[in-house]
Amino acid sequence: MATVEPHVTSIAHHEEHDHHEHQSFIRTYIFSEDHKTIAKQYMLSGIFWAIIGASLSIIFRLQLGFPDMKLEWLRPILGNWIDESGRLDKEFYLALVTMHGTIMVFFVLTAGLSGTFSNFLIPLQIGARDMASGFLNMLSYWFFFLSSVIMFVSLFIETGPASGGWVIYPPLSALPKAMSGSGLGMSMWLTSMALFIVSQLLGGINYITTVINLRTRGMSFSKLPLPIWAFFLTAVLGLISFPVLLSAALLLIFDRSFGTSFYLSEIYIGGEALPNMGGSPVLFQHLFWFLGHPEVYIVLLPALGITSEIIATNSRKPIFGYRAMIASMIGIAFLAFIVWAHHMFVSGMNPFLGSIFMFLTLIIAVPSAVKAFNYITTLWRGNIIFTPAMLFSIGLVSFFISGGLTGIILGNSALDIQLHDTYFVVAHFHLVMGAASAFGFLAGVYHWFPKFFGRMMNEKLGYIHFWCTFIGIYLVFFPMHYIGIAGFPRRYYSFTSYDAFKTFGDLNTFVSLAAIFTFGAQFLFLINFFYSIFKGRKASANPWNSNTLEWTTPVKPGHGNWPGEIPAVYRWPYDYSKPGAQGDFIPQNVPFSQTPESNLPHENALIAIEKEIEAQNYNDQFKQPH
Repeated sequence: MATVEPHVTSIAHHEEHDHHEHQSFIRTYIFSEDHKTIAKQYMLSGIFWAIIGASLSIIFRLQLGFPDMKLEWLRPILGNWIDESGRLDKEFYLALVTMHGTIMVFFVLTAGLSGTFSNFLIPLQIGARDMASGFLNMLSYWFFFLSSVIMFVSLFIETGPASGGWVIYPPLSALPKAMSGSGLGMSMWLTSMALFIVSQLLGGINYITTVINLRTRGMSFSKLPLPIWAFFLTAVLGLISFPVLLSAALLLIFDRSFGTSFYLSEIYIGGEALPNMGGSPVLFQHLFWFLGHPEVYIVLLPALGITSEIIATNSRKPIFGYRAMIASMIGIAFLAFIVWAHHMFVSGMNPFLGSIFMFLTLIIAVPSAVKAFNYITTLWRGNIIFTPAMLFSIGLVSFFISGGLTGIILGNSALDIQLHDTYFVVAHFHLVMGAASAFGFLAGVYHWFPKFFGRMMNEKLGYIHFWCTFIGIYLVFFPMHYIGIAGFPRRYYSFTSYDAFKTFGDLNTFVSLAAIFTFGAQFLFLINFFYSIFKGRKASANPWNSNTLEWTTPVKPGHGNWPGEIPAVYRWPYDYSKPGAQGDFIPQNVPFSQTPESNLPHENALIAIEKEIEAQNYNDQFKQPH
């Protein structure tokens, strides 16, 4: 592994720091190339989009829970999308569902979660001054910002935002005249997503290059903290799968604007036959879900990596099965690419092919179970410190298990055919993907807030926020399993016209009330977050007594992260409560020669190698020209 000599590193950092001190406000805080500033930009953008996405869900939950309620009071916000009778417009209802799914999956859980913590933690935890390319890093955020602007503007156009569900299946999405949400709103959706994918590819290339090339001295892959493994594998997933969605979107643009027939065949509008022949909407499903299923783990793996770090730190125990955790993430990443067609069991797939995808889908439960058991074993008999971050991490494990169990049911093709497009599916993916990933984001914010802003968040507000959100999410999504098994279909505007579904009116009202309660609880987080940035208690350098390298930087690291040379790494990141040790944690940069009382036999053997390396570095330092 190539390394930079300490003397050269120190000079280079001094010059770089000097350079950044003289930059303008715009260059320092807006068009910044500092990974920490870019991480904050992603974080604030993700929080903004989470408010928008959750607000849209509350509007359509009002419609579902109270179908006879007049929503005239929303007219100042929604304008003509409240019809003359004072109810929500039927076509706009589908647009709300579409935009909610798009925003939460891509803009919040992909860009908000991975963009924030990959940017922030990768250089800090591997011992690097910054990302491999600060300029590409800046570009990745601004492509995302441009994508966000286009998607946001599409909410306000006269014909309405994109409709057709967040999966935007043809032919609705391929025919501009199909409905109001198939026109300009759909074109803006496709443009926004193309820019979003460019952003993700730029970011992914940067993350992979940084992890491979810029690790500090001694930081082998076997000593990487688990969040870095998660971010690295997530970037690989995105780099392989996002271009497929880009191709799907480009072909859809060709069908919409240039008369091609990739997805269209034998279509009639108003009794008039269109000239399109030879295409198949199932082709779009294959292309979409080839990204769509890896996307589940693109949002889930970073959350699992963050949770691994927080659970080990606050259990004051080494993570159980470090190598098994890495192997399980690699297994999940590989299997994620070969199970996409389990979303298509009702598309007319050959039953034999369906059985193969069913088998592969059920196998993915094995590495997922390894992670869940390892989390539980790490917690077992740990000296647990229940910080808000720890509670959200444990909550994530709960959602991962409960949502994952329903995934085994949906992975069975015979059962999935009955449950497909019911509320059972909504409950499943919201628990295992939405709630679990959101809890990973919140756990990460609470845990690394002192490093982001140099201050502490209010713990009492954090506890209240956790319990309200944890209980609220189960109250929202647990009943959906029951009504889904009963056949309650999703994406329906109203159920009052169907005698079979009137029975579940009270339960639907309960779900909507629980959703409003859960949404309201998030304002506790917003108040805590923004108040603590300016008025929170000042943090110490290592408030959680953690082992990883980011806690060896100043409380608020400047550009370049470490004021002197970057610390070398000697040990893995989970030396907590080691027998014989003087304290209950030993940071990664502490040599084995300083901890003879707790060293294992093979660690004592490494002391001689340490001394040889240090002597060589000392000699090399004085060989450098001054």
